[in-house]
Parts: sequence; C-alpha cells; structure tokens
Amino acid sequence: MAMDEDRSEIAFFDLETTIPTQPGQGYSILEFGSILVCPKKLVELDNYSTLVRPYDLSRISARSVRCNGITSDDVVGAPTFAEIANRVYDILHGRIWAGHNILRFDCPRLREAFAEINRPPPEPKGTIDSLALLTQRFGRRAGDMKMATLATYFGIGQQAHRSLDDVRMNLEVIKYCATVLFMESSLPDMFITNATASSSNGNALVERAGPNASWHLSNVQIRNQPLSCPSNQITSPVESVAQKEIDMGLLRGQMEIQSLQTDETMEAESPFDHPEPSSAIVSDASDSCNNFLEPDEVSIPSITAILVPFYRGTQRIQILHKEAALRLSCTGLNVRFGISTKFVDYAGQPRLSFVVDASTSLCRVLDACDNLAQRLSMDSSRSSEWRPVVIRKPGFWTSPTIRLHIPTATDGDTGRWTTEIYEKESGNTQRLVFSRYEVEELDGLLSPGTSVDAYFSLDPYDYQQSAGIRLVAQKLIICSK
Repeated sequence: MAMDEDRSEIAFFDLETTIPTQPGQGYSILEFGSILVCPKKLVELDNYSTLVRPYDLSRISARSVRCNGITSDDVVGAPTFAEIANRVYDILHGRIWAGHNILRFDCPRLREAFAEINRPPPEPKGTIDSLALLTQRFGRRAGDMKMATLATYFGIGQQAHRSLDDVRMNLEVIKYCATVLFMESSLPDMFITNATASSSNGNALVERAGPNASWHLSNVQIRNQPLSCPSNQITSPVESVAQKEIDMGLLRGQMEIQSLQTDETMEAESPFDHPEPSSAIVSDASDSCNNFLEPDEVSIPSITAILVPFYRGTQRIQILHKEAALRLSCTGLNVRFGISTKFVDYAGQPRLSFVVDASTSLCRVLDACDNLAQRLSMDSSRSSEWRPVVIRKPGFWTSPTIRLHIPTATDGDTGRWTTEIYEKESGNTQRLVFSRYEVEELDGLLSPGTSVDAYFSLDPYDYQQSAGIRLVAQKLIICSK
C-alpha cells in the first residue's frame, strides 16, 4: 500500500475492538481498515483491511459481538497485531490521518496496541477528526453526529461497524457535508435560511430521490459521477459541485489540523463530550436553587428513568423524581482533584471538570439512578459500555468520588463558563465575575481540599459506545479557606 514518496495521501482508518466488561480491562483490536485518499480529488487510491486475533479470545464478549458482529471464530485464524504492525505503520506513519472520533478512540487504541508489542507507534503529519470537524462546521442538523446518524441523514445506507466499510462511509459523509457547506457559502441567503427551516422541521436539507438521482437546487446541479474505487464502495452524487472539483483544502481550511497527543488518562475522564447541549446543561442565571434536592430528601422508590424524544427520531434517557427532572444539591463537598484541562471541546476551549468526594447518601442516590438508567439502556437494545457515575477505584472502595463538569459556551473567539460560580467568605456570598476566560484563576479557587457547595443536574449520555450519567454543575459556591 505504498504510494507517493511525499506521503501526501490522506489515510482514513478505523478500528473495531472488543468492549471492556470489567474495570481495568483494556481494549483489544479485532479489525483494522484503511483507505488512502487523494487529497485533491477525494477518490480512493488503495485500501487494506484485516481481522486481528487478540491474545485473549475471551475478551470477545457478547456485547462486543452485538456491536460489530466479529466473533471468536472469525478471528481465530487471523494474524495478531504484532504480525500486521509493520503494515499498519507503513500505511499511517507520516501521513495525514482522518476518521470519525479518532482522536478520542482510535488513536489511543492504536498507541496502546503498539505499546503492548514494545514498538514505537506511527506518527501523523496531522489529523482530521470528522466528528469534531462536522460538529463544529455542519452543526446540529444531523442529530447526535454519530456515523450511523449522518449516513441516515444523507441516505447513504446503514453503518456496518466493520472497518473498511466504515472508513468508506466516512469519506462519503464528508463529501456530502462539504457539498452542502459549499452551496451554503455560495448562496448564503438562500441556503442558510432553508437549512434553518429544514432543521427545525426535522427534515434533511436535501432529500435523496434515489441511488442515481440528479439533484436540482436553484441553479446548482449535482450529478452522479463514477469514482475510481472498488465496485462495492459506496458512491455519492457529489463528485461535481457546480462543475467544480471538491478539494480537501475546503475541509482543512475549516479546521486547523490537530497534532495527535498521547492520552494515557483518556478513560479516566468522562468519555462523553456532548456535541449537542442537552436541556440539562442550559442554565438560566436567575434559576433558583429551590428545584434542587439534597440526597436525604430523595425518595429512592420515587426515582424513575424514561426515554424522551431527542434529535430526528432518536431518544435519550431522562431521570425523574416524582415526575420532575432530578437535580441534586450537596453542601461541603471536598475537592479531591482540581480542575482538569487535559481535553478541549470542538471550539478549542478547555473542557473543564473536577473530582470531589461523595458522601454515603449521595452514592445511594446516584447508584439508584445508575441502575435504573443502565437497565433502561439495556432494555432498549443499546450495546454501549455503561460507566458508573460514582468512581470507585481498586483499593479505595471506601473513598468514592464523582466528577462534576463545568460546561462552557463560546461567544465568537472567546469562551465563558455557563455555571454560576460564587465565593463564600465570612458568611457573605458573592457571585464571581471573571473579566477573562482564565482557567488558572478557576483552578486556584477549586484546589484540592477546598470545600464547595454544588448544585448539579444528571445528564445521561450514550455516545460512541460509551454510556453513563454526566453530572453537570449549574451552580457552585466555593468556601474560602
């Protein structure tokens, strides 16, 4: 699969892996698939895929099989990762990497696999994560931005959850999004208005009439043209846009290519960063604290978990207490670990969170919520790995903690925290006003050992095969030392 010496091709790749079924268990790669794409014409030049036999076949659980369909029998005769490592390295090293959610999932798994065989991993020239790119530039019109949702939105088929099929679908989704963005930039008054109206009506901006359809939008015509790729590759009518070639530069110009960073603590962080703000995250500045319950005020039998409508026919879990959204307040929480700034959101702003000790009464409520939400998730035939909201580390079972998230919003080039933050000193409580978006200032306030009163919402998520409950801070009162 060696191509140009300058390695200018874009390497789209995808991994299929096992799903951990117990704390501390890692992932095992079951399949690697990649295509090399011409950055000027966006056509597939070469491809490679293979199943991979993990060293421990027992890691292929029923949950893993439900996710990607790969069984132990499928991989028993496949090469190990050590046997394909040279090929994978040659495909990826020194090229631009592209894929859906690769920065959060595929890249860390790839580095782990090379570390297990004591080999240095390949390094990219740059990375294009289509999840981040499309969430930032294409917006909310396609729902939760999962690959399956995007494919359904554009009518290009069902996601197979197999590596080679998924990377080809990834390329096609990018072409469709690039086409829509191109048209919107050409006729902004017409298409931006139509996109807003269409999104509010729950319909796609452009509806596909058939596999070989010609689309007519005003004076812009998109025609189906063959791609120089294998016959089983998904084709799309986006090779020509107003008789102009789509250049990958149109996409790369939308997003600065990110350098890949090693992230050994990825799994310790909350695995979900909402591409779409949920109602639980939005907080009105005048919202009182009367709607928040202390853990001892919560009646466990009165807690329920239900499915509510989300985007474009999808559903999400909501946790209720006596038929109202459950929101909790806790006083005197001890900060165990201060502000984490290791990760950024899709606008480049730090994604902030901190860890506090959890009391017995709080754990009792959150464990009950966890059990109900997880059961509903399983009853809904969802295969995502459930991550407990209460963190109990081996050797520290009697010292549970929780992670509180501080959501941010972006106004132009600047960011702001949407959490109301107050400081209490000598009996007086005063709201803090930050003149600048300085994480260091907030980090100094929430240092380990600080006592904080927290008012937070429970925001269930199910995203990229990870599910759980995210605790979103609506209001914090920091007690001065």
